Amino acid sequence: MANALRTYEHVLIARQDISSQQVDALVEDVTRTIQSLGGQVGKTEIWGLRTLAYRIKKQRKGHYALLNIALPPEQVDELARRQGINEDIIRFKTIKVEKWDEEPSPILARRDREERRRARREGRDGEGADLGADQI
Repeated sequence: MANALRTYEHVLIARQDISSQQVDALVEDVTRTIQSLGGQVGKTEIWGLRTLAYRIKKQRKGHYALLNIALPPEQVDELARRQGINEDIIRFKTIKVEKWDEEPSPILARRDREERRRARREGRDGEGADLGADQI
């Protein structure tokens, strides 16, 4: 039972001055690290560049990513050690969960709702602008 995989949610914050492509590569690297430690990665969400609640290592913003991972418990410390060495990662947190939530996280759900609202608003504004131009 020592090698049984446990489920975790792993959130990391990368420096604000790296590009989105570098964030994608960083998440892929973390995924490879987890797999090399005998774990698995479920859902991965990249939340994008967000403002931090307070400065961390002189950074005001950070690129957030969430990974659902399954990992032997004895490997969690090794994952933390490797993340601590990486200069692009300014914070990370691994939380044990009973099971993974397959639904989009509240962060992504809110972003999707806001984008749908914006699209509806722009659709109505665009139609109104067209009608006004036709009537002139």
